[in-house]
Amino acid sequence: MKALYHVLGLMVAFCLMAVLLITSVEAVVYWNDDYFEKEYTKYRVLEEVSMEMDDLLFVTDEMMAYLRGNRADLVVNTVVNGEEREFFNEKEKRHMVDVQGLFFGAVQLRRGAVILVVMSVAVLLLKKQGELLLRMLQWGIGLFIGGMAGLALLVSLDFTKYFTYFHLLFFDNMDWYLDPETDLLINIVPEGFFRDTAYRIAALFLAVSFILWLGAGLLRKKARK
Repeated sequence: MKALYHVLGLMVAFCLMAVLLITSVEAVVYWNDDYFEKEYTKYRVLEEVSMEMDDLLFVTDEMMAYLRGNRADLVVNTVVNGEEREFFNEKEKRHMVDVQGLFFGAVQLRRGAVILVVMSVAVLLLKKQGELLLRMLQWGIGLFIGGMAGLALLVSLDFTKYFTYFHLLFFDNMDWYLDPETDLLINIVPEGFFRDTAYRIAALFLAVSFILWLGAGLLRKKARK
């Protein structure tokens, strides 16, 4: 039974890390109202797409609403180069359908992870394995942080290569491979935007993970006393 308790403790840690990672993504892209505007300014996106900031932010809001399932389609009209037109072409719409599926999958994964955490913690506490739970939390969080830090270092050496691998892994078509000459979407979110976003997500995730690891350690120390 002791081995099972160790497995449950590690599962709690890994599930918590999954929840935290998905929530970190959500926090960076949804909870920071001026993030997109700052990135658009940084990469001079308005010059690339010949749009006003208010129009571009409107398109962004509609796109993000679609990804969360709060909008049925991506038929979004705006003004580009002084003329009213539909922003997304058919290829971009197909790709965003795939991206939305990825978002929905992550949300479902987070819900499942939360359920597993609650059930596993309940079992361990009922079996009076609170100290073991805290110890496994520290071990699991430490392992996950170490893996994420190593991955972050690897990606930082050649972001373009691993960004491409990400798309090949999670998408089963080439709709993600957009042309800046014909597709506005790739112009408003260039590679630099994704690199900045990835670093912010990693920084938030690692910071909160360390706080959780430290909190588990303090609780263990208090329990011993």
